[in-house]
Parts: sequence; C-alpha cells; structure tokens
Amino acid sequence: QVQLVESGGGLVQAGGSLRLSCAASTRTFTNFAMGWFRQAPGKEREFVASISWSGRDTYYADSAKGRFTISRDNAENAVHLQMNSLNPEDTAVYYCAAGPSYTGPTYDYWGQGTQVTVSS
Repeated sequence: QVQLVESGGGLVQAGGSLRLSCAASTRTFTNFAMGWFRQAPGKEREFVASISWSGRDTYYADSAKGRFTISRDNAENAVHLQMNSLNPEDTAVYYCAAGPSYTGPTYDYWGQGTQVTVSS
C-alpha cells in the first residue's frame, strides 16, 4: 500500500511559478514510477508528467513541455513538479500517482490532490 500526499498548491498570477510536492509513505518507493495528473472543473483528468523509478526518464504532456519539470528524490520518498510560466488554463486540482511504468497507462495509487489556481 502506498499513501501519497500532495502539497504546494495555491493561488498564483499568470506568468508565475509553483512547486508541487508529493510525499509517499512506502518502503518501496523505487518500485514505482510516479506521475502528475490534473483535473480542471468540468473536464476529465489529464496526464501532465511522469518519471521513471530512477529519475532518468521523464515524459510530458505537450501542454507541460518547456514549462514544467518533474523530479524525484528517492532518499526522501518524494516527487516534485516545478511549474513555470503558469497561465489560467493550468488551473486545476493536481494529483500525484504511483504505478509500475512511467509510460503508463496504469497508476495504482493516487493522492487526494492539491488545488492550483492561476489568475489572469
């Protein structure tokens, strides 16, 4: 069982930055690839970024490329999402997830989410 807790969300102006973090409660963190997803009001949840267990491989949605960076600290059982150049379309609840492969499609464990609101 893996428990995931996100933090770092908040209100930011367009063009600003936020760093999301996800803390994992597990002794086997390196068994899991990690991903970030988001869900805006009235929309389906969508993939944002993922990272392999080692941190060597990453994958981004087109909307995140060049603006967001995913990273992980296996010593701290944490994964981060640095978000720069935010725009109002990035407003959503952001979730971290753990699964067997950074290429997906299955993620077995999910956090409760953290709200990100970008004002124009």
